[in-house]
Amino acid sequence: QALYVQAIRDSDLVFAVGPAGTGKTFLAVAMAVEALKHQDVRRIVLVRPAVEAGESLGYLPGDLHAKINPYLRPLFDALQSLIGFDTMKQFMEQDIIEVVPLAYMRGRTLDQAFIILDEAQNTTVSQMKMFLTRMGADSKIVVSGDTTQIDLPLNTSSGLIDATRRLAQIQGVSSLELTAADIVRHPLVQQIVSAYETHPEKSANNRNKKRS
Repeated sequence: QALYVQAIRDSDLVFAVGPAGTGKTFLAVAMAVEALKHQDVRRIVLVRPAVEAGESLGYLPGDLHAKINPYLRPLFDALQSLIGFDTMKQFMEQDIIEVVPLAYMRGRTLDQAFIILDEAQNTTVSQMKMFLTRMGADSKIVVSGDTTQIDLPLNTSSGLIDATRRLAQIQGVSSLELTAADIVRHPLVQQIVSAYETHPEKSANNRNKKRS
């Protein structure tokens, strides 16, 4: 995790790939809050694709806020634990902090911003390209995800996997892989992740059965 923090400090674009509980999101949000506090950036933009467990925004009930909130909840939780609810609410009302679904990034250019894309394994290649090209002057992007938890349709390439390969040799881009040893949640989570890594065919077979 120390390498992750250092990479965020040193690079303008960081990819962090690893299992649940490794602190990918929390550390990125913490670094964003630090950058805002030190006035290195003027705002924080937290982004998630609204594709999880085979659902899409179009098939969810309710207004926009009700639709996107379940997907963005983990980002709100990380923010609230770092700066408190009142400060978070105030910053969001002032547009200093934005928490938005990926689809609402199209057509924007973000200057002097710390931008975090969470659950990036669920972006398509075109979505990832769209997101990365939102970066403006004096901005930093952190992209995090778990490539074992892809909820995209079959035969759809993950933008996270594609981007880490495609951009690996570009100066100013860092890629890190976190492992079960980095897990900071309940100790049982580390054992669960390790069990699935040891027998990946079981989870793969179950996933294929569900899709067939």
